[in-house]
Amino acid sequence: MPAESSGAASDAEVRGHGLVLCAWDAESDADVDAWFRGRSDPEFRRWNTPLMLDEGPEGARESLRRRTETDAEGSTATFRVVDAESGVTLGQVGFSGIDRLMRRAMIGYWVLPEARGRRVARHSVDLATRWAFTELGLHRIELDHALGHDASCRIAERCGYPYEGTLRGAMWEAGRHDAFRDAHLHARLSTDPEPSGDVGV
Repeated sequence: MPAESSGAASDAEVRGHGLVLCAWDAESDADVDAWFRGRSDPEFRRWNTPLMLDEGPEGARESLRRRTETDAEGSTATFRVVDAESGVTLGQVGFSGIDRLMRRAMIGYWVLPEARGRRVARHSVDLATRWAFTELGLHRIELDHALGHDASCRIAERCGYPYEGTLRGAMWEAGRHDAFRDAHLHARLSTDPEPSGDVGV
């Protein structure tokens, strides 16, 4: 399904696969609640250790504010993933480390517990990838994940991000900022062929 996009990184809206990718609002209590629930979820914390660990709703609001600021500056581009029909927030997908000179960035995502099992992550990555190649003009997008996170491996491969290797000590251990673990690196180039088959299947 083709994606429709409008605007720049800070105010884009992308539609497809029954989803809408749109901006987060740090002044919205509903957005802050979804942001907090997503980033404090045990499954998220098992595989990811953010720079800021949101200890409560106010901490979540502050980290969301900081993210919207870096979005406005252009070093990140973060989308709230919304069900197109109900308007309910399902998760997050976005880019960090955006390098305009090298036309490179890293993609990351999470899905709220109640939205799992609906291909939200796969569809979100597909939509965001297409948007980044066309609207940001990126050449290379990297996706890495902690070793052992097989679901992320499958999502990467199905969205056209082949495995490139293992990065030693490239990620923090779960819940720690003083210990490291290995990560798998996947990447997709703008010149790569489209993924075979339908990413929605």
